[in-house]
Amino acid sequence: MRLKEIKINPRSMQLNIDIIGNKEPFAIVVCDGKARMTKLPEFGETIIVTHQGKVKRVKWDEGEEF
Repeated sequence: MRLKEIKINPRSMQLNIDIIGNKEPFAIVVCDGKARMTKLPEFGETIIVTHQGKVKRVKWDEGEEF
């Protein structure tokens, strides 16, 4: 599974992320009080699909140059 759940503090409704510990580029998607993180591909696209103001899916289209 590429989407990794990130815990949100239920009292403050905030999340803390270690940006120094994550060396690779990543994206965070937040919807309905849930947060998930995904690595971005080295070559390719990451598409976040929404419907009626909610995230429905995340799609990856990867490739490699030669």
